[in-house]
Amino acid sequence: MRAATMTQSRSPGLRRRGIALVALLLAVFISATHVWMNSFGNVSTLFQNGFHFAGFVLLCVLVSPVADADWAKLRGVRVLDIAFGAAVAAAALYVVNAETAIYDRGVRLIWSDWLAGLLCIAGALEFTRRTTGWIIPVLIALALSYVVWWGQYVPGVFRFAGLSAETVLFRALYGDDAMFGTIARISSTYVFMFILFGAFLLKSGAGEFIVNISRAVAGRMTGGPGFVAVLASGLTGTISGSAVANTASTGVITIPLMKRAGFPKAFAGGVEAAASTGGQLMPPIMGAGAFVMASFTQIPYTTIVAVSVLPAILYFLTVGFFVRIEAKRSHATALANEDGPTLWQTFRDGGPSFIIPVALLITLLVRGYTPTYAAGYAILACVVASWLTPNRMGPGRIIEALELGARNMIMTAVLLCAVGLIVNVITTAGIGNTFSLMIASWSQGNLLLALVLIAIASLVLGMGLPVTAAYIVLGTLSAPALYQLILQGQLVDLLAAGQLPETAKAIFMLAVPEKLAALSAPMSFADAREIVTALPFESLSLLYGQAFDPTVLALALLSAHMIIFWLSQDSNVTPPVCLAAFTGAAIAGSPPMRTGFAAWKVAKGLYLVPLLFAYTPFLSGNWLEMLTIFFFAGFGLWAVAAGIEGYWENRMNVVERIMALAVGGLLLWPTTLPVSFAALAAFAVLFAWNVRKRAPGDADQAGVSA
Repeated sequence: MRAATMTQSRSPGLRRRGIALVALLLAVFISATHVWMNSFGNVSTLFQNGFHFAGFVLLCVLVSPVADADWAKLRGVRVLDIAFGAAVAAAALYVVNAETAIYDRGVRLIWSDWLAGLLCIAGALEFTRRTTGWIIPVLIALALSYVVWWGQYVPGVFRFAGLSAETVLFRALYGDDAMFGTIARISSTYVFMFILFGAFLLKSGAGEFIVNISRAVAGRMTGGPGFVAVLASGLTGTISGSAVANTASTGVITIPLMKRAGFPKAFAGGVEAAASTGGQLMPPIMGAGAFVMASFTQIPYTTIVAVSVLPAILYFLTVGFFVRIEAKRSHATALANEDGPTLWQTFRDGGPSFIIPVALLITLLVRGYTPTYAAGYAILACVVASWLTPNRMGPGRIIEALELGARNMIMTAVLLCAVGLIVNVITTAGIGNTFSLMIASWSQGNLLLALVLIAIASLVLGMGLPVTAAYIVLGTLSAPALYQLILQGQLVDLLAAGQLPETAKAIFMLAVPEKLAALSAPMSFADAREIVTALPFESLSLLYGQAFDPTVLALALLSAHMIIFWLSQDSNVTPPVCLAAFTGAAIAGSPPMRTGFAAWKVAKGLYLVPLLFAYTPFLSGNWLEMLTIFFFAGFGLWAVAAGIEGYWENRMNVVERIMALAVGGLLLWPTTLPVSFAALAAFAVLFAWNVRKRAPGDADQAGVSA
C-alpha cells in the first residue's frame, strides 16, 4: 500500500521530467533543422514555413500547457492538449504537401483540406492566445468573419461584399500574405537565425561581458549605475531583439546597483525598461520588426541597419540625459572601486566572445551576404571565440544554446504565422488603402497631425498587441498614407525651389492647368503648398513617380515605416500595458504603474526622434547631413529632458524650463544652419547659467563628477 502511494506521488514528477526531456530534444531538433534549412538545405519556402509553424506549435504545447496543475486531476486534459498540438502540427505539414493537388483540382478543397486548414487556424488562435493573450486571437476571428459574413452589413467605406468560406480558407493558407506566406518566411529565416545567434552569444559569456564592460566604463561617473543600465541595455540590444528579455537579463544586475547608488526605485525600474526598449532599435539585431520592414519596403536589411545607427544612439543619449539629471537631483553616487572587474580583466575574460562574432556578422552584412548566411557563420564564430575565454562552449553549452534559441522563439514564431491571417484580410478587403485615405482626410494633408493620429493608434494597439504585431498591423494600415504625406512635403520643397522636372509638369497640366504657368519659377512655400493641396489625391501617386527618382521614393517609404516602427515600441513602456516596465518594477520592488510612467517619461526619444525622420533627411541624406542633424538633435534632446524634469545641473524655475523647451525645439526642428547655431549658443548660455546658480543644498555631495 505504502509502495503504491509512493509510486503515485512520484508519477507526476516523472511525467514532468519526461515532458521536459522531450521538449529539450524537440527544441534542439528544431534549432538544428532551421540552421540546416537556412544554411545548406534546398527546401521550398512553403515547406520551411509549414515546418516552422508545426515545430513551434509542438514546442509551445509542451512548455506552455493549457493546464499545468495537479497531474492526478488534470492528466486527461494534458494528454488531450498534447494530442491537439500534434494534430495542428500534422495539419500544417498536410497543408504544405496538399498545395499541388489543390491546384490540380482547380482550387477546390476536399474534406481533408477543410479539416487541415481549420485545424491550422484553430491552432494559430489557441497558441497565440497562450503566448500573447486574447487580443490577437479576437482580431483574427473578427478579420476572418468580416470577409466571410459581417463585412456586407457594415455601412460606408468599410463595406465588403464578402467571399466564400472556401476562398477565404485557401487564401488564409496559401499566398504571399497568408499564414505560411511572407511574414512566416521572415520568421523562419532571418528572425530565427538572429535569435539563435543571440542565444549562442549569451551562452558563450557575452552577456556577462556586456554588463562588466558597462560597469568598467560608466560605473565611476556620478550616478554611474544608471549609465551602466543604459550602456548595458544598448549593447545587449545588439544581440537581443526583445525588450522584456533585455530588462530581465540586465535588470537583475543594474536595478539593484541603481537603488544602492541612491536612485528612486520606480526610476531605476523605469530606466532599465526604457533602455531595454532601445534594444529593438539598436543594430545589428533590431527585433523581428526590422526584418518585416525589409520585406514590406523591399529595402535591404543592411541599409535599414546602416541608417538606424545614429537614431538609436540618439535614443540612448536621451535616456542617458534623464539619468544624468536624476543623478544630480538625487545625489546618486558612483560605483565603489571594488564593484566589478577592471576594464582589462573584462576584455581578457569576455571580449573575444562578443567582439569577434559581432564583428564577423557586421563584416559579412556589409560585404553583401544575406542575413541568414551571416548569422550562420556568426553562430559558428561564437563557439570558436569562446575557446579564447574561460567560458568555453563544449557540446553541453551548444545544446543549451540550441534549446534557448528555440524557447526564445516560441512566441515570435507562433505570432508571426498567425498575424499573417490578419494581414491577408487587410490586403484582400482593401482595408489598408481605405484606412490610409481616412488618415489623409482627417489630417487634411498635415504631416504632424497624421503623426499624432498614428501615435495614438500605436498606443491603443500596443495595449493589447506585442510590439512586432503592432508594427505589422499599423504599418499595413497607415504606412501608405504616411509615405504619401512625406513625399507631399518634399514636393512642396521642389515647387518652392522651382526645380520640378518637365515630365512632372504634364500631370499638373491635366489636373490643375491654371497653375501651370507658375511652375517655371521659384515661389513661396505657402504658394507651393496651395498648389499641391489643389491636386486630386489620385494624381499625386503619378506625380511622385515623375518628380522623384526611385531612390528618393524608397527612402521616403523607409522613413514612413521607420516612424511606425519606432512608435510601435511604446507598448513596452506606456501604461496601462507596459511589459518591460512591469518586469523592471518586479525587480526593483516598485509600484508597476509608477514605474511605467517613469519609463514612459524617460523614453521620450520614441516620440521625438521620429519627427526627425519625417521632417529632415536624417535617414535619406548624405553622411554630412545626417551627422549635422545628429549633432544638433543631441543638444536639443538634452534641453527638452531638462525642461521636462525642471532640473539640469541644478533646479530650474518655470521661465528657465520654458526657455529650455523652446531651445530644444529649435535644435530639433529643421531649419537653417545659422538658426541652429544660434539655438546652440542659447543652449550654452542656459546651461552655463544653470551651473553657476548652484545652491549650497544642491551641491553634489557624493561620487565623481561625470
